[in-house]
Amino acid sequence: MFKILQKSFSVGSATADYPNISPRLAKQFRGCPEFEFEVWSDARPAAEACPTGAIAFHDSDGVRRVTVDYGRCIYCGECEAASVDGAVRMTRKFELAATDRRDLVLTAEYTLHPDGTHAGLQLAANGPVLEEPGKRIAEAIQNLLGRSLAIRQVDAGSCNGCEQEIVALNNPVHDIERFGIHFVASPRHADMLLVTGPVTRNMELALRKTWAATPDPKLVVAVGACGISGGIFGANYATMGGVDAVIPVDVYIPGCPPRPEALLHGILLALGKTRQRTRSHPFQ
Repeated sequence: MFKILQKSFSVGSATADYPNISPRLAKQFRGCPEFEFEVWSDARPAAEACPTGAIAFHDSDGVRRVTVDYGRCIYCGECEAASVDGAVRMTRKFELAATDRRDLVLTAEYTLHPDGTHAGLQLAANGPVLEEPGKRIAEAIQNLLGRSLAIRQVDAGSCNGCEQEIVALNNPVHDIERFGIHFVASPRHADMLLVTGPVTRNMELALRKTWAATPDPKLVVAVGACGISGGIFGANYATMGGVDAVIPVDVYIPGCPPRPEALLHGILLALGKTRQRTRSHPFQ
């Protein structure tokens, strides 16, 4: 025991000071894709390569409407590989949590050449906007709840990728309890439900009962592409799709899976600690 304590003191603090400073990202870390709509000559290759339908297009009367849905995106990078014009590139950005599902959807309209490529950008909206973090975490939790935040995590059909990142929130590096946030075993003791996975039809009733058992005021956070839209599974004979198909959702955290800092950013967004970094605005 003495040697363990001696080693702990010699190592010192291992906790990352996020969100006060930017996290240390691994060299191989891959965040969300970014789209330069003005130079995107053709969205078809990226849309055809996307495994979840996060990129889609619709042609009508010589106009192509392109839609990019971060709620479906799994950050696989296939869109970047398929786009030869360099208009799509993978970034290291991960703070995409949003309180409105529509804020995760980007749209653009193009006039078309006879060969089907884009002749010119007409309109684009719902692009990303960067904003600075807001007030201190402890103050936000105190103002909203008057005490610490208790979270009940619900696996509604996840592959357990998101669960691994959620578990990391409690390790010495991320140490979510330093903010007065802790996980509880029962929804009756919870202030927030952190829901993962496409909601399987076997879990639909259980999720509804869990939500009903959580006392007001309660918050619901949908985690990952599956929790937002059903992800690569979508809605089918076995799954309902996203969490908001079953219960109301307050915050959506994109990713597949979202890293611990992205989860923390979404939780703090639900509490009002940090401002949303993606919101609807006219494309410029």
